[in-house]
Formats: sequence, structure tokens, C-alpha cells
Amino acid sequence: MKSKVWYVTGASQGLGLALVKKLLAKGYRVAATSRKAAELEKAVDAGKDSFLALPVNLLDESSVQQSIADTVGHFGSIDVVVNNAGYGMAGALEELTDAEARANFDVNVFGSLNVIRKALPYLRAQKSGHIFNIASVGGFTGGFPGFGIYCATKFAVHGFTESLAHEIKEFGLFATVVFPGYFRTNFLTSSSLSTPKNEMPEYTAVRAVQSTHTDQYNGQQAGDPDKAADVLIRTAEMQQPPIHLFLGADSYQFSAAKIDLVKKDMEALKEWAAATNI
Repeated sequence: MKSKVWYVTGASQGLGLALVKKLLAKGYRVAATSRKAAELEKAVDAGKDSFLALPVNLLDESSVQQSIADTVGHFGSIDVVVNNAGYGMAGALEELTDAEARANFDVNVFGSLNVIRKALPYLRAQKSGHIFNIASVGGFTGGFPGFGIYCATKFAVHGFTESLAHEIKEFGLFATVVFPGYFRTNFLTSSSLSTPKNEMPEYTAVRAVQSTHTDQYNGQQAGDPDKAADVLIRTAEMQQPPIHLFLGADSYQFSAAKIDLVKKDMEALKEWAAATNI
């Protein structure tokens, strides 16, 4: 496994950076992307025999393709892809403009799809490989007022990863969607969490949830990103890795509550809804 080459997006901070450092410490070779490669090189102290920092614009297919070609050219292969790049978007659905909503989808959804599309020819040719798509517990349960668009992007990641896992199975490839809970990273700071340009005073509940996240949760998250990185690495080492990976005790709690709610809603109208065949 130590001969495997990892390709990690959004690696200059947070979970991505923790993962890159863990991988290098364990002897893996890593190509990592950021909008600014210099910041990444500064954050990661490693030689070019094991680490390659790549400046990539994930919304530009040619930039993504070049970075993956550079990875293969430098290390000889690409084996584990981690779509980690993304950012949070707070705000009620009514508050967010079309441009704000689409921008979040561009990075969180279409950026990952660009990577998948450009990496798969290499993975299929070698008939081995694993793609991790980092969603969020908000990609499994949307019960977070003021995070509807962000949840929608992560639900999309959840959905296409499930399909992807079945599409690439015949090539000996695996795909896993990851649902992290609250981890102690900079995700809840202004560098990773956007807010509406035109907030509406009527949405007091949304402002309260937003404030709770930025003022109370930020810096107090229970999750340790280094331990999360360990779980990702151990999952990649499995012969038959799962399609779904829930990270954090809180992720399990939120997701169990969602499953219970779905079961309750299904039973509530089962007699009517299940009797609709012609």
C-alpha cells in the first residue's frame, strides 16, 4: 500500500492538510492541490520524491487534467483520489442569490466531477484505484436551518458517489462518500464559510444558527482531523472498502436521527402512498 500515490484536493488547510501530513509520515507519495501551490509547499515540509504541490483551478478542466497528468508523470501512477476541496455557504434559501448558490455548486460539486472525469481514464487503465468524495453529515441530513444550499451540494456529492461506486465496480475500482461531523478545522471561519451579501432581518432563526456555528462551535469542535485522516487511510487499505463512511460520533448521532425520521414519515402515510399502483 505504501507504493500507492494519493491525489488530494483542497490540501492547504483543514482535513486535507491533516491527511497529507499523515500520508507523508506513513511513507506514502502525495500530490496535493491548492489554488496557491506556494502556500501548500510552506505548510508541508517534504521533498519532491514524496510530495508534489500543484496549483489547480478545479473549475477549469484543462487545469485539472494537467495536474493529474503531472501527478502521473512525476510519480508514475495515481491510485487514491480525495475530493476534499469545498467551502461552506450559510444563509436562508430566500436570501441567497442565484450567483451565490451556483458558485457553491461549482466548487463543491462540479469541481469534484472535473477531478473524477480526468482521473478515471488512468484508474480504469490500471484496473485499481479508490475515489473518496468528502461530503458532510449535511449531505445525509439537511436539518440545519440556514445551510440549505451547502447541504444541497453535499447531498449531490452523496448521490453521485453512490452511482459512481456502481459504475466503476466492473473496473476493480472503489468509491466512498465521507460524511464528517464537526471537526476542529477552520471550516467555520470566514476563509471557508460564506454568508449572504443581502441578509434578511426576518430570518431570526437562521441568524441564530449561523451565530451558534461561528461564535460557539468554531474552535470547540470535538472532532480531531488527524484521527479522521487515520480513518481515511485505514479505509483505503481495506480490500473491500465501504461506499459510506461516517466520520465522528456526532455524524453517527445526526444520521441515526435522520434514519429514524425517515422511517417515521414512511410509516405515517404508508397505507396511502404504497397503494398507488394502477
